[in-house]
Amino acid sequence: MKSIAIPLMALVVASSLVLGAVSCGAGGGDRLRVATTTSLYDTGIWDYLEPMFEEEYGIELDVLYAGTGIALEYGQRGDVDAITVHSRSRELRFIADGYGVERVPFAYNYFLIIGPQDDPAGIAGMTPEDAFGKLAESRLGSFVSRGDDSGTHSREKALWQAAGYEYQAVQQMGDWYIEAGRGMGPTLLMASEKQAYTLTDTGTFLSYKGQVDLVPVIDEGSALLNVYSVIACNPEANPNINYQMAKNLVDFLVSPEIQELIGEYGVSEYGMSLFNPWSDDIAES
Repeated sequence: MKSIAIPLMALVVASSLVLGAVSCGAGGGDRLRVATTTSLYDTGIWDYLEPMFEEEYGIELDVLYAGTGIALEYGQRGDVDAITVHSRSRELRFIADGYGVERVPFAYNYFLIIGPQDDPAGIAGMTPEDAFGKLAESRLGSFVSRGDDSGTHSREKALWQAAGYEYQAVQQMGDWYIEAGRGMGPTLLMASEKQAYTLTDTGTFLSYKGQVDLVPVIDEGSALLNVYSVIACNPEANPNINYQMAKNLVDFLVSPEIQELIGEYGVSEYGMSLFNPWSDDIAES
């Protein structure tokens, strides 16, 4: 098992150099390359599941973790065999454009709006959309954004839009709005240091909870549903895709045994699971 992290500032150069060096395309018959979002990796769930997959299929699993936008780019170029991300609209576009075969949800949790204990903007009890509107209107307490084209960043932009603000206008609101340009873990640490608000997923927040001095302020609302899906890349778009093994990964993640393990992950350490196993009863917007 090998895992590769690509810092955002070096992605344009490093992604082509690193991926070009390790393969002329995606994985061969004895390995599988998966691009994943940082929230899945930062929580440690890949470290938990990878050995099981490798043992079951006798294959080496390489995980490249970055934001959802970069993971989708890897899939478009044929640098990976499968992607696991959390931005439904972009996933559907990825498939419609012919790069992926099928979107298969396998887990979910929720986004949280977290901030200082004293909630200087006074957003507690609001809907997520109204909370974002008041944050922009009052500018009481800074807001730290992922700013990295990730699934979380996409949801943040959608919330600004729902609150009546164009994202470009929010970016120009001065020092109040801070773009970290980093993964969820480092963004949480930055927000804590600055005693700012931010949007995070439940899993990463729980895994970093002991390191940050922030609390959930908004944790309810349909706009906060956070669904993780796995997509096997399309071999018709990139013939070097290890498609059969990518399908094995899909089957693995939705198998009853792994779904049960996903539902139990984090309970012993945090008192609750970081992720919920997928249910077809979940209504995605």
